[in-house]
Amino acid sequence: MTILWLLLIGVILGAGYIRLAPSDPAEWHVAPQGEADRDFKGGVLRVVQTGPDGLARFDAIARAAPRTKVLAGSVEEGMITYISRTKVIGFPDYTTAQQDGDRLRIHGRLRFGRKDFGVNKARVDGWLGQM
Repeated sequence: MTILWLLLIGVILGAGYIRLAPSDPAEWHVAPQGEADRDFKGGVLRVVQTGPDGLARFDAIARAAPRTKVLAGSVEEGMITYISRTKVIGFPDYTTAQQDGDRLRIHGRLRFGRKDFGVNKARVDGWLGQM
């Protein structure tokens, strides 16, 4: 019975850490690298032609998304990083969007774990679909 209680306490502490761990902009607010779309286990990279106002349009969509807030950056700076959290546990995912001329580079990735089960791809592609 003691082992069960210790396991339960461990789960609660782990969930608390995931929910409350600080997000360092120096680590997560980094320009997306790449010239072509890529999918990988922990996220996605998209490079799309949007015209010069792509970041502003993307920003409006991302800010309206549930459980999503800005970590760093702005439209004026040309790059923004968002934190989106899962509904139940609050796992953080980071999405960085950078305007590069008429192109918008978007990098969505997880923080905890090795695989995101397509969550970042669905989010980024969904936001792009709204544009």
